[in-house]
Amino acid sequence: MEILEHEGRSLADAAEQAGPGAPVPACPDWRVRDLLRHTGVVHRWAAGFVADACPTPRPMEEHPDLDGTELLAWYRAGHRALLDTLREAKPDVECWTFLPGAESGLGFWARRQAHETAVHRWDAQAARGGDPTPVTTDFAVDGVDELLRGFHARRKSRVRTPEPRVLRIRATDADAVWTVRLSQEPPVTARDAAGDAECEVSGPAAELYLSLWNRLPVPEVTGDQALAELWRETSAVV
Repeated sequence: MEILEHEGRSLADAAEQAGPGAPVPACPDWRVRDLLRHTGVVHRWAAGFVADACPTPRPMEEHPDLDGTELLAWYRAGHRALLDTLREAKPDVECWTFLPGAESGLGFWARRQAHETAVHRWDAQAARGGDPTPVTTDFAVDGVDELLRGFHARRKSRVRTPEPRVLRIRATDADAVWTVRLSQEPPVTARDAAGDAECEVSGPAAELYLSLWNRLPVPEVTGDQALAELWRETSAVV
């Protein structure tokens, strides 16, 4: 929860420094105001599932017609409400989640919102200018795991290959490696280094985290470069 609190505050601070009209480099169609509206709506959407113990999916609210200082205040209020909701919830609250492997509804939403906010905090700092603050190694490893074994285990994943292929992801500063088996079906990822891989993407965990979310170039690629390019072209989460 501390990470979610810190990342949300840092996002708001960077957005305020950048200004609402600043372009967001990783999202060419967005300005900072779009980033705040999106993240603020997501925070309220997530909090609602936990607060209401909602067992089924429901749509997000419309983006607010706010800008400038009013938009920043709205974002900060939603972030605070999310933190309060998660902290006050019963540990065994049952609610809807959307990624496989979640041990609890509360744990799922706390984790998901921490990573959602961290990536968009990086976006806000990139829009502000200067070097964005890196995430910690352990947090980055968890985020890569969520992306590979959560988001891209769903049928929505567009990372597909006509024939079976194997991609390996390796953090060079942590005991963390993933083997991603690609085919015409959704990727199947294991937390291991079993078997041969046709391509390996490697680098410090914090860089891998952002590159796999298409915020930074891939740190290092060995083997078939086309598989790394396939990821860049098709891995956007939908």
